[in-house]
Amino acid sequence: MNILVLTNNPTRASFRQRIAVYLEVLRDNGIECEVARFPSGSLARRKLLKRSRDFEAVFLHKKRLNSFDAFWLRRYAKKVIYDFDDAIMYSDKHPDRPSRKRQKSFQRTVKLADMVIAANPYLAEHARKYNPKVEVLPTGLDTHAYKLKAHPESNDKTRLVWIGSESTLPYLAQIKPALEEIGSRFDNVVLRIVCDDFFDLQNMEVEKCLWSEHKQAIDLATSDIGLAPLPDNRFTKGKCGFKILQYAAAGLPVVASPVGANTEYVREGSNGFLAGDCAYWVDKISRLVSDSQLRNQMGQAGRADVQRFDLKVLGKQLVNLIGKCLQATAL
Repeated sequence: MNILVLTNNPTRASFRQRIAVYLEVLRDNGIECEVARFPSGSLARRKLLKRSRDFEAVFLHKKRLNSFDAFWLRRYAKKVIYDFDDAIMYSDKHPDRPSRKRQKSFQRTVKLADMVIAANPYLAEHARKYNPKVEVLPTGLDTHAYKLKAHPESNDKTRLVWIGSESTLPYLAQIKPALEEIGSRFDNVVLRIVCDDFFDLQNMEVEKCLWSEHKQAIDLATSDIGLAPLPDNRFTKGKCGFKILQYAAAGLPVVASPVGANTEYVREGSNGFLAGDCAYWVDKISRLVSDSQLRNQMGQAGRADVQRFDLKVLGKQLVNLIGKCLQATAL
């Protein structure tokens, strides 16, 4: 069984988390994948899409197709599986501003697919408006990679941690007032930012850890409390809560905004807290900073919860979904 995987950028986190981590699992189950990047020129894209004839299916990752690419893909491909993990029908910068171009290209791409795989129910609901053959497959991770024996720091600091990218750093910045208040209340609290960009606080020390695929698990495992703030809009409701899963795998309690997948992954008072405004952020973080036993209990609960998102579990589900789509060919 051979599949052509098409993506705009195979180096981005989305591709790594949704596709790349499963390539070995797919191969072990008899599904060989060739990854190709969409070229910029229309003739080069048509040449690439023409190669779809040589594969049993095309696995299209996240890209919204224009009418030219959609026509040739549907003409040449035997089966098309479309996977997406963001609210790509909305703009991340202007989520409340309707975009006819985005909506039309999303609709076009979803309609032509033989199967759509959405990362959460919110995204699936949008896809089902145009295609009934929609499946939900959460974004997974290697939970064992985060179960490290954290070496105690040389001081008695309690580390809040946030992991993300430059584009999502403003989500963390929105809770600066709460972090400044925490810093004024406690002299032993540090904010650790694992990212490719950073900011400073007046009342709290900031540890700036440059994101690394090989070091991120250590940076999380040696922290104490995970933070997952999000603004509430149509784009962020499609976020998949991946950092919450990372925190849970590292045994950290989490404080998160009650937005999108966060509300599914955070069980209030069990593996973390949901904080809807500045006062809640201050209250919940303060409670965790003051109670190491509570942090440990919540961290253990999170570790138990996250096992259902392990790559081995979700990898089998992806294999089954691909098999389901391809088997329909013979019917």
